Amino acid sequence: QVQLVESGGGLVQPGGSLRLSCAASGSGLSIYNMYWYHQVPGKQRELVAVISRGGSTNYADSVKGRFTISRDNTKNTVYLQMNSLKPEDTAVYYCKVRATIRGGTYDDYWGQGTQVTVSS
Repeated sequence: QVQLVESGGGLVQPGGSLRLSCAASGSGLSIYNMYWYHQVPGKQRELVAVISRGGSTNYADSVKGRFTISRDNTKNTVYLQMNSLKPEDTAVYYCKVRATIRGGTYDDYWGQGTQVTVSS
């Protein structure tokens, strides 16, 4: 069983910063890509950023230059540093990992989501 625990969301003023964390745990877990998505009510969940096991990153155009994804492979944890936040960044943020359990097939596992609200 894989568990993802997110933290770091909250209320911040425009121009402010937040750092999200997502820690994965599970017996025999081997993590490959790690992702952050966001979702606003009535819309599809959208990819924000992805980081490979080797550290290669990719970002949605809307967050390039403002958000940074990173990971600590020793802790099975992915981070999202969000700077220069805008009201349109307001959403529930979800982490996802693509992983295998004891060398089995790849599967995707999701966190529970954390609310980020950017408002004055």
